[in-house]
Amino acid sequence: MKQIIVIGAGIGGLASSVRLALKGYKVHVFEGNHFPGGKLSTFENSGYRFDAGPSLFTMPHFVTELFKMAGENAEDHFRYSKKEVACNYFWTDKTKFKAYSDKKAFLDEVSHVFNEPNENVEQYLQKAKKKYQLTTSLFLEQSLHKLKTYLSLDTIKAFLQLHLFELQKTLHQVNDDAFTSDKLVQLFDRYATYNGSDPYQTSGIMTLIQHLEGAYGTFVPEGGMIAITNSIFALAKRLGVTFDFDSPVQEIVVKGKLVKGVQVHNSFHAADIVVSNMDIYPTYKKLLPKLKAPKKQLSQERSSSAVIFYWGIQKIFNTLELHNIFFSDDYRAEFDAIFKEETVSDDPTIYLNITSKDVPGDAPAGCENWFIMINTPADKGQDWDEMVSKLRTIVINKLSKELAVNLASLIVCEEVLTPPLIQSKTQSHLGALYGSSSNNSFAAFLRHPNFSSRIKNLYFCGGSVHPGGGIPLCLLSAKIVDELIPSANS
Repeated sequence: MKQIIVIGAGIGGLASSVRLALKGYKVHVFEGNHFPGGKLSTFENSGYRFDAGPSLFTMPHFVTELFKMAGENAEDHFRYSKKEVACNYFWTDKTKFKAYSDKKAFLDEVSHVFNEPNENVEQYLQKAKKKYQLTTSLFLEQSLHKLKTYLSLDTIKAFLQLHLFELQKTLHQVNDDAFTSDKLVQLFDRYATYNGSDPYQTSGIMTLIQHLEGAYGTFVPEGGMIAITNSIFALAKRLGVTFDFDSPVQEIVVKGKLVKGVQVHNSFHAADIVVSNMDIYPTYKKLLPKLKAPKKQLSQERSSSAVIFYWGIQKIFNTLELHNIFFSDDYRAEFDAIFKEETVSDDPTIYLNITSKDVPGDAPAGCENWFIMINTPADKGQDWDEMVSKLRTIVINKLSKELAVNLASLIVCEEVLTPPLIQSKTQSHLGALYGSSSNNSFAAFLRHPNFSSRIKNLYFCGGSVHPGGGIPLCLLSAKIVDELIPSANS
């Protein structure tokens, strides 16, 4: 039986292992951590459970299709529910907005809160949908680095309507042209953060992200986000995939221009094919030291990172939802601080996730588990201890004022995650959450492909390569790798 080695048990590596096992390969996964999931992991503190990383779940069909491919009933292994309210938004002037999942309710709330004509939002969402329909097969579901992709009818249709993509405008410019309300512009600008980018730099094509959330909805898995990892991990094991944890790969072994296997714990493990789910930067720098690295692709601007506070809170807040955003007063200054000054502003936007709203047992009775995330630059040697101290004070003061409480007195336990810790725990270069940013109009073409053009039988998946970061795109990267690799019997 032909052997495949997958490096890394992040969500892209797990999905790849499932798909490739179904193709008839014997799959062996090596993971440096003692647990699967990479960023999509969990931990507990003082009776509170926290999802360590990604907290937003959209497009669940990318998860459930793995079970269907294996001939299993997805609901037997992975369940989820749709949120009626996708997110609660707060501004310092006491404006509050509920982003309902139902389109009519959403439009009614937009009209009520922002006094924005419904036709403006309808037109905007229709255009975003059109962008998605024209580009999904090109940018998301296929390799951008294979000639056959550009010879398809879908690609020809997309290029004939290139003007609809608004590549010459930034996301902010597109939003500012579309809406009369500055607050609504800010709300839609926020979607740039879904791939770690700056709305004042990233291309106007990124409005398609709004379509994805609006059209598919926001969901919560039973058991929290870790259920995504656990269910796919269990599926992989049922399919015969072998996992070795606490086993960081030391080198991808190449002879001539052909991959031969990997070196782990100073032992050689042979493989016909190797798939790296490790961040592309350390894949080249650490695992392929003898191979000349693709300088242009590895030197792309890093995406944003984050400082995350995990707090056990001794109180229930009925005004809060699963997802909550407390906006800054000067959004441009916030992104200038991150991407131009490589620091954080004195008034950052605060994202607050509370899974105990939907997942029983994630917090003790009468309490909540708070996941507070502040977007930051990647790690460029900043004084993170000082920055954490500054941000902690800002967050506590701002939320205490907004929620009319003494928040500091309600915190009973705390963990903190910083960009350097993100890098050490997940091998994400400089702690960037999404690999490279999408601040360049041609960022999609500058991401590393899902295969090596120089080393035969070497492939790549995960958030640092095509098509990008975030759970849905990582799962799509596994799908692309699956399509690139022939079945074991070929």
